[in-house]
Amino acid sequence: MKLILRLLCLGLIAINGAASAERIKDLANIEGVRINQLVGYGVVVGLDGSGDSSSLTSQSLVTMLSQLGVQLPAGTNLSAKNAAPVSITATLPPFARPGQQIDVTVSSLGSSKSLRGGTLLLSPLKGADGQVYAIAQGNILLGGAGASANGSSAQVNQLNAGRIPAGATVEKAVPTPLGQGEFINLELTTTDFTTADRVVDAINRSVGGNAARALDGRLIQVRAPSDSTKRVAFISQVENLMVAPATASPKVIVNARTGSIVMNQSVMVDHCAVAHGNLSVVIGTDNSVSQPGALSNGQTAGTANSNVSINADKGQLVSLPKATRLSDVVKALNAVGATPQDLLSILQAMKAAGALRADLEII
Repeated sequence: MKLILRLLCLGLIAINGAASAERIKDLANIEGVRINQLVGYGVVVGLDGSGDSSSLTSQSLVTMLSQLGVQLPAGTNLSAKNAAPVSITATLPPFARPGQQIDVTVSSLGSSKSLRGGTLLLSPLKGADGQVYAIAQGNILLGGAGASANGSSAQVNQLNAGRIPAGATVEKAVPTPLGQGEFINLELTTTDFTTADRVVDAINRSVGGNAARALDGRLIQVRAPSDSTKRVAFISQVENLMVAPATASPKVIVNARTGSIVMNQSVMVDHCAVAHGNLSVVIGTDNSVSQPGALSNGQTAGTANSNVSINADKGQLVSLPKATRLSDVVKALNAVGATPQDLLSILQAMKAAGALRADLEII
């Protein structure tokens, strides 16, 4: 049950983390200060025969060359194995200004085998409004490696996606309003009325008066100076205030595909009894050949004899005591003797019986 032991370690870390205060900047964001996603389309050239020779590549090359003043005859098909069409994505940080450089991710769109050694040609990056906010170009760096010879190949990680550090230059800034009028708004990353009340109390005790007020369990309105320099200094003061966040609601997250289970420190188990047993079905097949008798004019035929057996292990009824600490919950689950994959059905049954005091989420 190594997974359960790791779960215990995670819970102990969570308990220690909950006992200490955190900065407001780690609990909340300033409304309006956000990132923006950019996307674009481009062509990668300089590949060593690992490109894409589809019509999409040919059309992209013809269009690019026409924009550079090279006119090709109508219907020209450029089947270039050293080029590939790609999608380009980037994240525009808040307060980004023209001339600032940002990283981009380049991913193959067609049947290219590898982008290793490729160079992205000048490509615009657009936002959700369709406007160009950055221009990308540069050499692609891959996080994988691969080789092939005489029909044999070996590959590590992905070869059809890479990054260009500082590969795009910002051409247009996105307006980022730092508050509206005399107020700025803090948005908690997790909706919680207790945490919101503690943040309001910490701000009012620090700056004096009733500068902050909670509009709901997530949004906190704070009165700030109108001068930009003083407002930045005020925000710096506020975001570094220490606040003890509220204890998280009990929750269990189960990954049904891998059997991974994660619990937080608030999970509790009531007194209950659990029986667990394993049921296995074994099917064995014995293939043999049936020979006809002499002078019978029969034909040799193959036969398959199958044996089916069902084995059921006796499930022992285990009494689980009430547990209010994560360590006790883990000990109780370990007492059942189930594998991490079996714990999903056990947790679901305990939740249905009201013995598990936590929200059970399956991903």
